[in-house]
This record gives sequence, structure tokens and C-alpha cells, in this order.
Amino acid sequence: MKQFLEKVIAKESLTIGEMEEATRVMFHEQTSDTEIGAFLTGLQMKGEAAEEIAGLVNVIREKSLSFPTTLPGVIDNCGTGGDRSNSFNISTTSAFVMAGAGITVAKHGNRSITSKTGSADVLEHLGVSLSLDAEQIHQALKENDIAFLFAPHVHPALKRMMKVRQDLRVPTVFNYIGPLTNPVELTTQMLGINRRDMLERMANVLHQLGRKRALIVNGAGYMDEASLAGENHFVLLERGELMQFTLTPEEVGLPVYDNEQIMGGDAKQNAAILHSVLKGDKGAYRDTVLLNAGLGIFANGKAETIQDGVQQAKESIDSGAALDKLNYLVDYSNKVKQEV
Repeated sequence: MKQFLEKVIAKESLTIGEMEEATRVMFHEQTSDTEIGAFLTGLQMKGEAAEEIAGLVNVIREKSLSFPTTLPGVIDNCGTGGDRSNSFNISTTSAFVMAGAGITVAKHGNRSITSKTGSADVLEHLGVSLSLDAEQIHQALKENDIAFLFAPHVHPALKRMMKVRQDLRVPTVFNYIGPLTNPVELTTQMLGINRRDMLERMANVLHQLGRKRALIVNGAGYMDEASLAGENHFVLLERGELMQFTLTPEEVGLPVYDNEQIMGGDAKQNAAILHSVLKGDKGAYRDTVLLNAGLGIFANGKAETIQDGVQQAKESIDSGAALDKLNYLVDYSNKVKQEV
């Protein structure tokens, strides 16, 4: 670890190969928590390069749950968290809407870390299993177009890193790589991040990770989701090319709401909000989901424009297809539990 630590302390960036080697060293039992902490802190102080982030993610995915086969056209719409907006579970609700529109969504997520309620908390409350194995997740993706991947379950090797992060108590690269480490082979991705200065860098990381198309968003109010409160900032990755643009809700025919109007609560409250949106209840929660699901459908390439994506999202909810995806996942979870 010493050679890599010296390099980052000297403000020199590692190549993707060097970062992969450094990450493997971090996972060695003989590497101390102090060395890992020093390396992560050094990276953070220098500023993590796209190659360093991609190298770290490559090794984490190597050590993750292995899936039987690759499915075509899979997307994830996970955000990094950390925006402290206390919003309801926007990306989780949007994932079911995207699946209802015919897109395969491998929804990667965790329990609450910086928010009141994480995706795992709300889905567990709704009856979705957090412990499906790789074959069961794969089956749900094939039959239902959506499955949930609980981060601690699919990344068992990261348990030690979590301890180091907790001991450090300062942000590190691990604060925003969660959405990148999905062990399912993704073709496209919608990634929300609360740091507007990192939009282009994260787009470059996704390009290095092999995404054909991706949309990186920083919402109005610096949310890690698109917001109806004002101007949202994006970078679109399309076959290696990057395009920056902004979008307001009015441009896609949606009303303006303050971010305070989409605040959530505990797992029970957020589960109720998610269910009400999928049932078709109107208001700020639904319209926020329409925007984010529409963007996800656009990111996947199923919609040629964001406005078309929003329309497909409306049809997914109003037809009952989005709610059917949730009900299937709950029923499938119950079936698996009974077979154990």
C-alpha cells in the first residue's frame, strides 16, 4: 500500500490498473485499517480521478455476487444519497414505473445512511425480500423486469470497508460509488449525485465501466434526483460522447413544486407514499416520479425525448403496470420464503 499512498499524497493520480492493484491490497487481511483509512483520505484530499473511481469499482464488482447470465438492456436508477433533502424514496418508486414501461431495472440500494429511509427499508416494509440469491434475482429480472439488490447482501467483501468508513467519519470515495457497483451487467444507467461539480467526472467513470448510454443528474436544490423545484443539471453519455444540458419542469409539461412538498418520513410513511403513487394518486409525489421515471426511460433509450419518457411513465402508472411489478416482487418474495 505504501507506494500507492505516497503517490496520492504527492497529488499524483493512479492509473486504472494501479487503482485496481491498490484496491486488491486494501482487501488483503494483512493491510491495516490505518493504511486503508490513510489511502482513502489521501484520495479524497487529492480529488479522485475518473480512472481511480473506475478501478476501485472494477475490483469491488469482481468480489460481488456473481450472476448466471447477462440480460440485455438492463438499467439502474440509483442515486448516491447524501443530499439531506429528506425526500421520499423517489428513485425506488420510479424504478417500478420504469419496469412497468417495459424496461429491465436492477435496482441496487441500501438501508438508510444519510436519509431517513433507504430503499431497502421501504421495500422491506412493503414485503420485498432483501436476501434473494443470484439465481432468484436473475429470475425476478427475467419474469418481472425488476428486482432489488441489497448492497450488503451482494457485496459481502465490503463489510470491513464499512467499518473503516465509520471510524473515519469523513466523506470518502465510498460515499458516491454505491450506484456504480451494481453486480448486474448494466447497459444503461441513470445516476443521481448531490455534487454538481462531479457530473462530468461520473459520466467519464460510467464510460470507462462500459455503459453505452447514461444520464447523470443533479437536481434543483442540489438533490441527487431530478426535482420539480427549478433547474436540473445533466450530463448525457451517448456512445462515449458527453453532452451537458439543463431542464425545468415546465419544459416537459410538469408543474413546479418546492422540495419541501416531497419530503418523506420513516419506512412506513415512505412505503405508503410509494404505494399511493403506483395506485395513481395525484400530486407532488406522483409528478416528481413522472419526471424521474421519464428521465430513466429516456436514459435507457426507450424514449427519444424526455417528454416522451414522461408520457410513458404516466401510462405505466395509469394502466396499473407499475403497481403489478411491485405486487409480483412481494408475491415472489413470499414464495421464496415459504420454500426455505
